[in-house]
Amino acid sequence: MYELEVEDTFDGDRLNEDLWLPYYLPHWSDRAAAAARFQVGGGSLVLTVDEDQPPWCPEFDGEARVSSLQTGAYAGPLGSAIGQHRFSDRAVVREEQPGLRLYTPTYGRFEARAKALDDPDAMVALWMIGYEDRPERSAEICVFEIFGSEAEPGRAQVGMGVHPFGDPRITDDFTKVPLPIDVRDFHVYAAEWSPGQVAFFVDGEQVKTVAQAPDYPMQFMLGLYDFRRRPGRYPKRFEVDYFRAWRFVH
Repeated sequence: MYELEVEDTFDGDRLNEDLWLPYYLPHWSDRAAAAARFQVGGGSLVLTVDEDQPPWCPEFDGEARVSSLQTGAYAGPLGSAIGQHRFSDRAVVREEQPGLRLYTPTYGRFEARAKALDDPDAMVALWMIGYEDRPERSAEICVFEIFGSEAEPGRAQVGMGVHPFGDPRITDDFTKVPLPIDVRDFHVYAAEWSPGQVAFFVDGEQVKTVAQAPDYPMQFMLGLYDFRRRPGRYPKRFEVDYFRAWRFVH
């Protein structure tokens, strides 16, 4: 059984900063470059990337622009290699950050109702990373990941699964599941994370199961990514209707 623990329906006109930190991995960059651009109102969150938006971390991630929210933050001292989701072997802490645990559950059911986009230079995702207060607590659970280049009317590839990163107990099990849906419309993407297993759902239908699972606190990452490989149309928009999280009740 599950009990609703967190619900954000974006009904107000301000982001709930008791739940979301509006920066993307700012320790590898700085808060100015890593700041999300977004609007909240009318019962939805819209993450945007604008044409004038700077790269979030040009030293290590090229021209990528990101507008992303996260529910925790952990990093070491300035100049260190200690920090969440060290995506490059060259990355070091460029700006020290206060440690935050806004929402870092272990196990539960989590879902978002969202519209993706078919822009060939964009990707949207809801994913979880280990809080990483210990280096091995660093696996990822990807609830959904959709590249605009893999979406077209009536069909799309929806990525989901787990990645180990620095967790030696997890093996990579990630799939791009072909689905007969138009991801430009609202759909519900969900994951049930339990001891030894993660099950993935789209619109209530179970579409993938992984027979392994992290067993430590994880935080959420909800974001829009612009890779700037070619001239594009702006602003890019990723709309989220709600985010909900349930905990297990024994």
